[in-house]
Amino acid sequence: MTGKPATIKEIAKILNVSVSTVSRALHKHPTIGITTQLKVQALAEKLGYEPNQNAISFQKGKTYTIGVIIPELSEAFFSAAISAIEDTAYKRNYTVLIAQSHDNEEKDIQLVEKMKNSRVDGLLISVAKSTSSFAHFDMLKRFNIPVVFFDRIPPLKNIHYVACNMETGSIEAVNYLLQKGHRSIGLINGPATLAASGERKEGYIKAMTKNRLKFDPSLIVGCNLTEEGTQAALDSLLAHKRRPTAIVTFNDYVSLYAIKHARAIGINLDKDLQFVSYANLPIINYMDYAPVASVEQFPYLQGQKAADILLDLLSRKEQSPDEVQAYYNVIVESQLIENKPKKQPLKL
Repeated sequence: MTGKPATIKEIAKILNVSVSTVSRALHKHPTIGITTQLKVQALAEKLGYEPNQNAISFQKGKTYTIGVIIPELSEAFFSAAISAIEDTAYKRNYTVLIAQSHDNEEKDIQLVEKMKNSRVDGLLISVAKSTSSFAHFDMLKRFNIPVVFFDRIPPLKNIHYVACNMETGSIEAVNYLLQKGHRSIGLINGPATLAASGERKEGYIKAMTKNRLKFDPSLIVGCNLTEEGTQAALDSLLAHKRRPTAIVTFNDYVSLYAIKHARAIGINLDKDLQFVSYANLPIINYMDYAPVASVEQFPYLQGQKAADILLDLLSRKEQSPDEVQAYYNVIVESQLIENKPKKQPLKL
């Protein structure tokens, strides 16, 4: 013995039977007598035989692997989504291959190609903020690799996706600030390439007009979601003739950058300026000056639903490969969460 797991050929040689007989016996095929089955299975266990997963995958045309491409694993939102995806895939005996685009379009394209070459059965994707060309996704269709987008959805028709309702979340955010007495409200939005940026803008406009307030498009400033871009966006709003007393930011990280910059230039965050953000990430619990509220986007639920859809598509593909499938478009409702003010330490 070499210490390596035995092969089917070795088992067949020892028992003086054919390789096909061993294979059928290991799979308890009815054409193989029970005595032979027991002999083969007993010897296989004794020799430490393990099925060749590559051979099985080749035979079935499946690798039982799904790929996931996200912008940044370090972001708590995507970490939560990945946890849900792995939990869901594990229950269905699938392995998850994870890659990060680091919000770079070129890397987004390269990763899709590499996932294809790695023979993943399907893909879950949250597109990079800079991605504006989507031909690489069409390529996956030619190879019959199903794709489900989540959170960051490309502006394409006939796709499967799971997303949070950012429009209603924006309406809630603006209404919340209006109830607190604010009348000049700014919006630091994300890149125009992201569908979620358009949804945030639409919700902002609807909330303002529904409350009979004049919509001022110059109070909406886009940014690239970086700290430098956020600082420039905040400076632009603070220089506005109708300087806002409250600002809705694209997400908690943008809010963090904006609050940091506001403090650095001497803005009183208790009296002069308040922020509402999106994502409701754990990070806001550790901020000295956190946004007064944040729109919960339920990343775990989004990841779970996206994985469920992809695995369902793979199951249907296996059972009825020629069946025309309807497109899954799942919307998760958002929820505005008000942040409780932090208790100030007692002065002794």
